Amino acid sequence: MLAIFYPYGIILQALAIVHFVQRRPNTYWLWIILMGGGVGALVYIFVEVIPDAGLLRGALQVFPRRKRIKALETAILDNPSIANYEELGDLYLDDKQYAKARECFDRVIGARATSPDPFYRRALAALALDDFKAAAADLEQVVSVDPRYDYQRAPALLAHALAQIGERERAAALFADVTQISTLSETQYNYASFLAAEGRTAEARDWARRVLAKKPTMPTYLRRRERPWFRKAAALIKRLPAA
Repeated sequence: MLAIFYPYGIILQALAIVHFVQRRPNTYWLWIILMGGGVGALVYIFVEVIPDAGLLRGALQVFPRRKRIKALETAILDNPSIANYEELGDLYLDDKQYAKARECFDRVIGARATSPDPFYRRALAALALDDFKAAAADLEQVVSVDPRYDYQRAPALLAHALAQIGERERAAALFADVTQISTLSETQYNYASFLAAEGRTAEARDWARRVLAKKPTMPTYLRRRERPWFRKAAALIKRLPAA
């Protein structure tokens, strides 16, 4: 029985380790996978991978998305319409091709600068490229049209971008306003990081703990999605001077 299971056990271990590296659940799972062999990997897959299936849909969409990207790249040669560039920019953004996404939204904005959406999406690309000055400029445009755009995320990202380019007072005022309403972990973590950089250690610790405090009461699918912010908040607390 074990002899038959053996080669499949190695495959299960490999799959489990790939998932572990991508999703970073609790560290003890790595020991279960390594020490438990195929059985340990199978337990991990049932407990962690299968419930994660909803989040893996995005990974499964990589190939259809890239196929659509290739089709649009070809279509634009004959039909460089704004709609094609806008769709291609969205696809590049989802595919983490941020420089190409920004180029597409440059085209969209050059032809149609009335909607805040392409400015917002270009700002997301700029933030991913650590071009905070350009991101701040685009987000200023967005919040001038809609101060609460994308459920407060636009002004929160503007505050983050302003903090990165040294406009600390404006960032502080924006963060103070947005965090009265927004409960996004991204926003709360960015505010905690801002407070830490300002030397406001106790407040930074408090906001980082607010991120972590959500974990016990969150539905499992949301807790999995929020893992990166939980890790960042926990790491920030460790870096802060002791109370």
